[in-house]
Amino acid sequence: MTSKTVLIVDDESAIREMIAVALEMADYRVLEADNAQSAHALIVDDQPDLLLLDWMMPGTSGIELARRLKREETTAELPIILLTAKSEEDNKILGLEAGADDYITKPFSPRELVARLKAVLRRTTPRGIEDAVEVEGLTLDPASHRVSAHGQSLEIGPTEYRLLQFFMTHQERAYTRGQLLDQVWGGNVYVEERTVDVHIRRLRKALGEPHQHLIQTVRGTGYRFSARL
Repeated sequence: MTSKTVLIVDDESAIREMIAVALEMADYRVLEADNAQSAHALIVDDQPDLLLLDWMMPGTSGIELARRLKREETTAELPIILLTAKSEEDNKILGLEAGADDYITKPFSPRELVARLKAVLRRTTPRGIEDAVEVEGLTLDPASHRVSAHGQSLEIGPTEYRLLQFFMTHQERAYTRGQLLDQVWGGNVYVEERTVDVHIRRLRKALGEPHQHLIQTVRGTGYRFSARL
């Protein structure tokens, strides 16, 4: 698996299914929604890497959802490809001005879609984010979505994985629980700050004795990832 997650938002199930098959064959993880409201909930909860968004949908249109996502700090950087039957140049410009990274006119071939999707992900993925990170024998590899300790694979839940990835790419700085919620869970998730403590405990347990000390409690502040005691 590429470890990349793509959310398909289209009110036509046949189109979603056709796209999902093509993406799964290309080793992408696929999420689906048939309206803007369901899509927004999935974006907050699952934090997909890219959004394939139909322009014309009942209720809130794709273009309205795109504008909303670009206004919100936690989703402003989410890559968006608009899918639409509208081929006029003015509509294409309108879509790009709303924040879309690309625009594909229906009908399209699955091969073209996958190629355009890969191109957008290459453009929008910050340099280094796909590189493996290693600290004292603890390795996190975003490309394979695996965590290992001295070559032995570790079983880590999805939230703990995101938490560890944030820590390992932001070492030596103390973060409050609120900051961790914003960075790892997303600013639109309404959960107690103490939820962070629960996942920190789970992460330390998953890392085991050799590496749990890397996640340090900073009294009066929150947590820090550091190889220094």
